[in-house]
Amino acid sequence: MTDRYQSPLSERYASKEMQYIFSPDKKFKTWRKLWIALAEVEKELGLPITEEQIEELKAFQDDVNYEVAIQREKEVRHDVMSHVYAYGVQCPKAKGIIHLGATSCYVGDNTDIIVMTEALVLVRKKLINVISELAKFADSYKDLPTLAFTHFQPAQPTTVGKRATLWLHDLTMDLEDLDYLLDSIRLLGSKGTTGTQASFLELFDGDMDRVRKVDAMIAEKMGYKGCYPVSGQTYSRKVDSRVVNVLAGIAQSAHKFSNDIRLLQHLKEVEEPFEKSQIGSSAMAYKRNPMRSERIASLSNYVMADVMNPMLVSSTQWFERTLDDSANKRLSVPEGFLAIDGILDLYLNVVDGLVVYPKVIEKHMMAELPFMATENIMMDAVKAGGDRQELHERIRELSMEAGKNVKVNGLDNNLLELIAADPSFNLTLEELKKSMDPKKYVGCAPAQVTIYLDEVIRPLLKDNQELLGMTAEINV
Repeated sequence: MTDRYQSPLSERYASKEMQYIFSPDKKFKTWRKLWIALAEVEKELGLPITEEQIEELKAFQDDVNYEVAIQREKEVRHDVMSHVYAYGVQCPKAKGIIHLGATSCYVGDNTDIIVMTEALVLVRKKLINVISELAKFADSYKDLPTLAFTHFQPAQPTTVGKRATLWLHDLTMDLEDLDYLLDSIRLLGSKGTTGTQASFLELFDGDMDRVRKVDAMIAEKMGYKGCYPVSGQTYSRKVDSRVVNVLAGIAQSAHKFSNDIRLLQHLKEVEEPFEKSQIGSSAMAYKRNPMRSERIASLSNYVMADVMNPMLVSSTQWFERTLDDSANKRLSVPEGFLAIDGILDLYLNVVDGLVVYPKVIEKHMMAELPFMATENIMMDAVKAGGDRQELHERIRELSMEAGKNVKVNGLDNNLLELIAADPSFNLTLEELKKSMDPKKYVGCAPAQVTIYLDEVIRPLLKDNQELLGMTAEINV
């Protein structure tokens, strides 16, 4: 369809699996599952509903007669009642007990929770796979020294693998937040028009014990631990805000990763995958733009900005229910999920194909290492009989001279040559060069990677090994 707007989240970024979770087909089939669960609960609690009626409902659970529902909605302007009517057309024996005692929010809100839960489970699966691929990368390069940066200025060296653990650590925090949310999420249940369950008290002739059982039994049939203990007509819209906040947390981590990759690609130390026939620029044929990392950043900005939507909705609901949430929810929640789905696919694709250039990394390292080795050089000179305070001042002066050679004159770093030529140090150039092994300056970085992977990441992956093995398909 080229004559009307279509969301790029569907056309370009999100997976088919995530798109189906938020599809009309998924929603309306879930409505029918909820109506069946309600009828079963009401029958089990003594209302005059027959097994024949329930079996009729089950027979058409996945056979939604959309054309009837669409035509009916044109007449009554109410989507839930249109689908109650359409279901009743298919199930004449059960027609009278469909949606018995419920409000529209029974199917609408419970379905929203179910859909968000399934989407979170898919996000979790993809997040675990990104963590797995990053762990492999960190392990492979745990010993490879590289310049670390503070303020994007060269600082004490680290290793490529240690830097990757920083990305991993962010994602494990996101996973903790996601797991907490999944463990705490509940259904609305069937609370009635203002959350008082008045209709069920009437249906069960004032029997409060049976009314209290309704929510618990519905939750069990739908595979949930329970329902929220209190509500107005809807579940608290703060739930949506919590959900999108978790998505935004993942977006923050992904954006940080994408920034680092883009900077590393500028340095020519690490590159994201670049396919054989891929074009980097329409004008500059030689370019290899980090377009996947840039797309991660772009979509992440969208998800982080999206947090404001459910936050505003939640904070402005009036009393037991207003409908100014509906249009916003239809946009902000699904599109937040579609965007994070695309982000995680991109993240997985980039990590799986990262290209590391050790020679470039070494070149950059060796250009800066003489400055970083000055403390060790000074100690060696003191052992050879020098005065620590005098040597400190002399190294400072020589470092300034070497820095000028690099930055003003465009020459190589000649600090070692300057020190070797200064008799106060009593060190030869050969002796100085022995201190130029980058591995001497990475501290505990390699061991930190091993410990972190062994103590944190591998147990996590072992607990989730049934989820591993995903690959990401990038459409464009």
